[in-house]
Amino acid sequence: QVQLVESGGGLAQAGGSLRLSCVASGRAFSTAVMGWFRQAPGKEREFVALISGYGRQTYYADSVKGRFTISGDIAKNTVYLQMNGLKPEDTAVYFCARSRLVTVSPDPYDSWGQGTQVTVSS
Repeated sequence: QVQLVESGGGLAQAGGSLRLSCVASGRAFSTAVMGWFRQAPGKEREFVALISGYGRQTYYADSVKGRFTISGDIAKNTVYLQMNGLKPEDTAVYFCARSRLVTVSPDPYDSWGQGTQVTVSS
C-alpha cells in the first residue's frame, strides 16, 4: 500500500481559496489514479476530483467544476487540490486516495490519507 498524508486544510471565508496537498510514499504514484474525496458531518463520502496517467486525464464533480483544480507533481510525489471560490457547502474533511481504476466511486481506492478539515464561513 501507499501511504498518503494530506495538508493545507483550514478556515476560509466564502469566496476565498485554499490549496490542499497530498504526499504519497512509494513509487506507484506516477502510474496511479489519485483522487480527492470529501465527507461532511452526517453525509456520505463524495467524489471531488481525480487525476491519472501522468496528469493526462482529470475529472471533477459537477459541484466543484470551474472552481477546483487538481494537479500532480511526480517528482515530489504530491497531488494538489487548488480550491477557489469556496462556498460554505464545501465544508468537509477532505481525503486523498489512490486507485488503479479511473472511477468516481470510493470503493476501488485502496489507500487513503487521514483527511484534512476544510471549513468555509459565510
